[in-house]
Amino acid sequence: MEGFLPGPWWQIWFAVSFLFIAYGMYRLQNLTAEDRQALPLLAVAGAFIFVLSSLKLPSVTGSSSHPTGTGLAGVLFGPAITSLLALIVLLYQAIFLAHGGLTTLGANVFSMGIAGPFAAWLVYRAGSRIGLNVVATMFAAATLADLTTYLVTSLQLALAFPAAAGGVPASFLAFGAIFALTQVPIAIMEGAVTALIFKYIVTMRGDILVRLRVIPQATMQRLQKVMQ
Repeated sequence: MEGFLPGPWWQIWFAVSFLFIAYGMYRLQNLTAEDRQALPLLAVAGAFIFVLSSLKLPSVTGSSSHPTGTGLAGVLFGPAITSLLALIVLLYQAIFLAHGGLTTLGANVFSMGIAGPFAAWLVYRAGSRIGLNVVATMFAAATLADLTTYLVTSLQLALAFPAAAGGVPASFLAFGAIFALTQVPIAIMEGAVTALIFKYIVTMRGDILVRLRVIPQATMQRLQKVMQ
């Protein structure tokens, strides 16, 4: 929440996140120049992040548990562009919904908009390389994106508030254990919802996924025959 992270930590996370967001703006310019038809899908991915991340449950003092919705965008557009979408969502939520804060914006963007989507991107790419079912791989990617977000959040809190006995490692374990009570079931549910939406996109606009290099053309043709 606003003002929860002490200095210099909130400044550090701002600086780190700024680098990713700047690269995300560059990647977004290239995307809009190459394929304007991908913009509606980009808007859907941004709206998905906004809706899911607005559903929050109180968790650790000064924080909350909620779906993130960033796994879908991370797979479709990569973590750089997703960091920009997360920035827009988190800024709106901080100003109008009292969810998060402005001084903690950098930390929240890094955990939810960078670390989580990067994990989703890695998992999906690895699953695609070894030929796993793309919908199942999306489920795993979205689930792990959510869990990664909260592992990073636990680390951010541990660095800012190390335990008197055990320091940062002990604090990380304590924060992570508390988050796990709510976040593990939330992550599984988010993975299932994301996989269903991804399956719908494959069925309705598979051509865009091919152009975005999310699914190869040959794989897409096989999928669409099975899903018809």
